[in-house]
Amino acid sequence: MKKRRIYTDTSTIGGCFDPEFAIWSNGLFKDFKEGIYQPVISELVADEIKGAPQWVFDKYLDLLDYDAEFVHITNIVMGLADLYLERNILTLKHYNDAVHIALATVYEVDILTSWNFHHIVHLEKIPLFNAVNLEQGYKIISIHSPKLVTTTTLVV
Repeated sequence: MKKRRIYTDTSTIGGCFDPEFAIWSNGLFKDFKEGIYQPVISELVADEIKGAPQWVFDKYLDLLDYDAEFVHITNIVMGLADLYLERNILTLKHYNDAVHIALATVYEVDILTSWNFHHIVHLEKIPLFNAVNLEQGYKIISIHSPKLVTTTTLVV
C-alpha cells in the first residue's frame, strides 16, 4: 500500500515545541519516523526554517532523516500562488502561505498540514483554494492541522 504523502509546512515543525500543538506535531513526526506517512517538504520550508531557533532547525533535519521528499518552487507553482492572490483569497503579505498551498497542489500531495488557522487551515478559504485548483486542472487539496492527521498522540 502506498504511503500518504504529507506536505509539512513550517508551522507544523515549530508546533513540536509549542505547548498548545506539541502533542500532535510530535505525533505526526513519530508517524513519519515509523513510515506511516511520507513527509514532503519544500525549499520554502527550508528557507523559512533558517531563521528558527536551533532546536526547531534540528527537528526539520529529522524530516530529512525520515526520507522526506523535497519539492521545488517552479514557475507553475508561482503562477498558481499568484492566482490565489488575484482571487483575493490571500494578500501579498501572506504570499508564502499561497506558495505552500500551491506547492502541495502542484506536487499532488495527499494532505497539507499546518497550524496556520488564519490563512491555510481556514474553513472559508479551503474551498476557495480548491475552486482555483479545479479550475486550473488540479485535484482538490486536503488541508488539516496535524491534530486531524496524526495516528499517534504522545504525552509531551
